[in-house]
Amino acid sequence: MIERISTGDAGLDQVLGGGLSAGALVIVAGPPGSGKTILAQQICFANATAARKAVYYTTWSEPHEKMMRHLEPFDFFEPDALADRVDFLHLADLVNGDRPGGFERAADEILRQSVAAKPAVIVIDSSKALHDVVEPDEFRRAIYDLAGKVAYSGAVLILVGEYEGTETRSQPEFAVADGIVQLENESRGPTDRRWLRVLKLRGAEVAAGQHTFRISSGGFEVFPRLETTLPRRVPTQTTRASFGFENLDNAIGGGIPRGDSTLLIGPSGVGKTLLSVGFVAAGLERGERCLHVSFQETADQVREKAATAGWDWTGVDEERLTLHHIPPVELDLDEVGALIRRELARGDVKRVVIDSLAELAFAARETERLPAYIWALGGFVRAAGGTTIFTNEMAALGGGADLGGLSFIFNNVFFLRYLELESELRRGLNVLKMRESDHEKGLIGFAIDANGIAFGDRIEGLSGMLGWSALRGEGDA
Repeated sequence: MIERISTGDAGLDQVLGGGLSAGALVIVAGPPGSGKTILAQQICFANATAARKAVYYTTWSEPHEKMMRHLEPFDFFEPDALADRVDFLHLADLVNGDRPGGFERAADEILRQSVAAKPAVIVIDSSKALHDVVEPDEFRRAIYDLAGKVAYSGAVLILVGEYEGTETRSQPEFAVADGIVQLENESRGPTDRRWLRVLKLRGAEVAAGQHTFRISSGGFEVFPRLETTLPRRVPTQTTRASFGFENLDNAIGGGIPRGDSTLLIGPSGVGKTLLSVGFVAAGLERGERCLHVSFQETADQVREKAATAGWDWTGVDEERLTLHHIPPVELDLDEVGALIRRELARGDVKRVVIDSLAELAFAARETERLPAYIWALGGFVRAAGGTTIFTNEMAALGGGADLGGLSFIFNNVFFLRYLELESELRRGLNVLKMRESDHEKGLIGFAIDANGIAFGDRIEGLSGMLGWSALRGEGDA
């Protein structure tokens, strides 16, 4: 078994396939301000002990006193660990451009430390700066020799540098590196998105692609991309999850097959959110743990909506009902995914509502990613034994349902729509799709009033569902 050390963040450890291998040479590359130094320092403090220190070498960077002040806001920083467990040392004095063999002397010093102190982590920040004062041939020989000898000590050697993408394919240190982690801070209109990608990591099954990360007082936090971390085994369920409305449940065979992903689509105000709240209420009545994620309404607003419809959740504790409000202003898909996975990991979530897809589509920016993301999100809930309801708004008051090419992702699609009968605006629900289930093929009437939502019988004598702007009764011209 390969011994691995933690990066101090569970999300990044997951992306790396369990952490960094002991004895590995890892390069953390990225532009200025992308978070390289913070990540390297977090790894040092996460692994340093009295028996095996962390040694942080600086070349030409800010003074150590200033660096310490910048570390103070972070939770991982422990002032008492300085000198006893974490050493910050200058390497620039040994690498003097006016004297030949400068980096070889520096490499000898690092090697001496690795043998004498047997540190868990050694960092050189910035290794890119050494190219300006060391001859290419000397640098290539020294870095190759250093990587090989430090590996025997079991220390993880981390090189931090402001490398550009093309340099990761041309500079000599990347040829001998066991791992390469690329960091970026990407502009997206008025907002920025930080992401990382593992370009290389020997001996590990890494999560491919871009993974969002944030830097806060808690340090460097990564949100692994859902599509690359989907569980491989999903349990099969044979029971159904009821909505709690007799006429609707009868129309769909007793409820939604458990484990399914279901889409409620319809125009604004037609009752999508209220129906999804009813789905949660039915679960609570059966003693099931439920999760509701909203991007528009706060937790209090969701509770008020439930109370208006006759479901009093004031006495329901968080162990049974978890309500999350995520403002859509700077919504990030991977952060939403991480939040849902954390709730699922707490155990026994039977019903999940995501209200709505419109905000997720806006957050995706790369529209080609959205289908795979939604499919993975439903897959995580299914793997945890839960059933998912998604809502999505369509623009038209009438007309056919526009699913934007996403219908294949969902097991079931319910279309909620307005209809005009005898000069009165009413509501109806059509089951557009239900995999492996017999269901009502007609239009199911429902109403929303002061007492909540109620489903009636099938509405007879209407046509025009497949595209006319209005439903028409039999005998209409």
